[in-house]
Amino acid sequence: MISIPLFLTPQSPCSYLDKKNAQSAFVHPSFSLNTAIYSQLIEQGFRRSGSEVYRPHCPDCSECVPTRLAVEQFIPTKNQKRCIKKNQLTSVIVKPAKFEQTHFDLYLRYQKHKHKGGGMADSNEEDYINFLASSWCHTLFVEFSIDNKLTAVAVVDLLDNALSAVYTFFEPEFSKYSLGTYAVLWQIQHAKELNLDYIYLGFWIKDCTKMSYKTQYQPLQGFTNGIWENILQ
Repeated sequence: MISIPLFLTPQSPCSYLDKKNAQSAFVHPSFSLNTAIYSQLIEQGFRRSGSEVYRPHCPDCSECVPTRLAVEQFIPTKNQKRCIKKNQLTSVIVKPAKFEQTHFDLYLRYQKHKHKGGGMADSNEEDYINFLASSWCHTLFVEFSIDNKLTAVAVVDLLDNALSAVYTFFEPEFSKYSLGTYAVLWQIQHAKELNLDYIYLGFWIKDCTKMSYKTQYQPLQGFTNGIWENILQ
């Protein structure tokens, strides 16, 4: 059994729920991480941001629920089938997690459109790659193109028995293609093709609109009280 040192951050205002404070438990930076260890940590509710791995540890709140989908059990909804059909001519290229100017330019356009006024819209090249990639994880940058134009990039971690959806950004003018949804559907299919068991979708917060969409992918599992259970919505 590996002993992993953790440290707690100070409490700060929650980014997702009003009038709540947030606190996280991080893997100490002195500990050497790799994909195999992270594959075990993500099963215990951890998540990475850049090279750092953490999970919520809020003393008075447990609303952030880690989620995953058993890909073989997934059945697309009518809306998701329409999304797949709409993107039948969308081409996909899987690349290593390296800086590319076209990706970065798209990322900035997405941030300025989707999160206007947020700090991420002012990211520089170093901020961008440090947020999405890591020094130890096997990460993929998946390009989606329509009519030979780059329209979306999905950042995906390849783990021992799963894919982990890290982040997706897309061209605002192509919003009618529902590229955020299509990126998740593509990852589900790709996980099946690789004979992986799960796709991890990050944290679900019932009372936060921008996080609650994850229940569209069923049967979604949530990690609470040390076990994975289906989340029905």
